Amino acid sequence: MQNWITEFMEQFGYLGIFLMIALENVFPPIPSEVILSFGGYMTTKTDLTVPGVVAAATVGSVVGAVVLYGIGLLLDVERLEKIVDRWGHILRVTKADIHRADAWFDKYGYWTVFFCRMIPLIRSLISIPAGMSNMKFGLFLLFTTAGTVIWNIILVSVGAALGESWEDILSFMEIYSNIAYALIAVGIVVFVILFIRKKRRT
Repeated sequence: MQNWITEFMEQFGYLGIFLMIALENVFPPIPSEVILSFGGYMTTKTDLTVPGVVAAATVGSVVGAVVLYGIGLLLDVERLEKIVDRWGHILRVTKADIHRADAWFDKYGYWTVFFCRMIPLIRSLISIPAGMSNMKFGLFLLFTTAGTVIWNIILVSVGAALGESWEDILSFMEIYSNIAYALIAVGIVVFVILFIRKKRRT
């Protein structure tokens, strides 16, 4: 897949970067770190510039995020309630659980979107719960764009700095991703434990 991505970007330049990043947001298995770091490297041997690559990647990323946000809108709380009515007794989930989760995302969702835009894989998927919680679209765009710009600037700049050694960043990103996923997993486990204890008390 990596060879196909880099060949496509070499052939279509900014448009290729835009399309690859937009697709990466909708289809997370495509690695953004390959697209962005190789885009940075391309600035050292073509007419592409770092600001241009960052801009193309940011627009593509936001477009992809908006698509997933729209999917989240279709999977709103009311639809989840219907699922819970039918399968809640098996899933051990109640309507109150959904409303609590929705209220949490309403309170902390903006910063969650901002920080998650800098975590591989999750950076794409976070747009779906944002849509499900009916997050204000203007603020969703603001926090999504802000987190995306930071992520893009870092990876494109590193790719440009490393030049032909741009692939060196991929091993580091794998370590970064594993640490981030581990921390998220721990956070989920702690949340579930606290949630179960609270339900037992009530």
